Amino acid sequence: MNLQSNAMSDASVDSQVIASPVARQTRPLYWSVRRELWENRSIYIAPLAVAAMALFGFSIWLTGRIGFGAFPYDFAAGALMVTQILVGFFYCIDALNGERRDRSILFWKSLPVSDVTTVFSKAAIPIVVLPLLTWAVTFVTQLLMLLLSTVIVGSSIANRWAQGSFIQISLLLLYHLVTVHALWHAPFYGWLLMVSAWARRAVFLWAVLPPLAVLGLEKIVFGTSHLANMLIYRFAGGTEAMAMASGNMPIDPGTHLTPGRFLASPGLWIGLLVTAAFLVAAVRLRRQRGPI
Repeated sequence: MNLQSNAMSDASVDSQVIASPVARQTRPLYWSVRRELWENRSIYIAPLAVAAMALFGFSIWLTGRIGFGAFPYDFAAGALMVTQILVGFFYCIDALNGERRDRSILFWKSLPVSDVTTVFSKAAIPIVVLPLLTWAVTFVTQLLMLLLSTVIVGSSIANRWAQGSFIQISLLLLYHLVTVHALWHAPFYGWLLMVSAWARRAVFLWAVLPPLAVLGLEKIVFGTSHLANMLIYRFAGGTEAMAMASGNMPIDPGTHLTPGRFLASPGLWIGLLVTAAFLVAAVRLRRQRGPI
């Protein structure tokens, strides 16, 4: 009996040792994110389409121009950032509701992938994947615009925007996308995912109407707009985004950007805590909710 029990304990220990590397090799979070990219092609098709239209319009507009400054480059970057916000919004409101609506949740729950992994893989799309993808597409688009201006215009005046500043502006854009569109806007995406996991239908209305109702109630009862101002300040991107929009922030990221001050701001960590609470609620709701 002792020999048999020792053999069984040794076998269980060996199985745990073997299972751990196997679990690491399968990388469920990585493949869950890949699944989201496979199933939601608008994540990368939308920014690529906007970039193609920007390049086409720029090539037509470029004919006959001698100097144009930074406007076309800023316009392309702004259009891609707006596209990222819209794609992230509509992705989140359908991310957890869609799998319940088409009953694919029954299949995905039969796989050895936890609800935590599934929800966090969906949150990674608007918080991690979309900002980095937007930056990469913007970088390539602006680089092609720079090459087009050189070939068509053939003048250094046309490239005045890029003289010694292309890399700096690209790094500034990356900083903006990571700090504002990823970290600072994270509570919005967490809220949308939680509503997507809870609502049976009309997810868009459930995501928008309750906050509007609370804003109206505050205005009627107290005559104040603190919550509205807070939401506007959060959506606008905080102090650093406002400084960039106003042109008060120089373009040298090595000396003028202040990631330390941003990471030390209480508003950032409060927002991340709120995001974590929304995602925990989304995990619990997905665990309890069935097909619609």
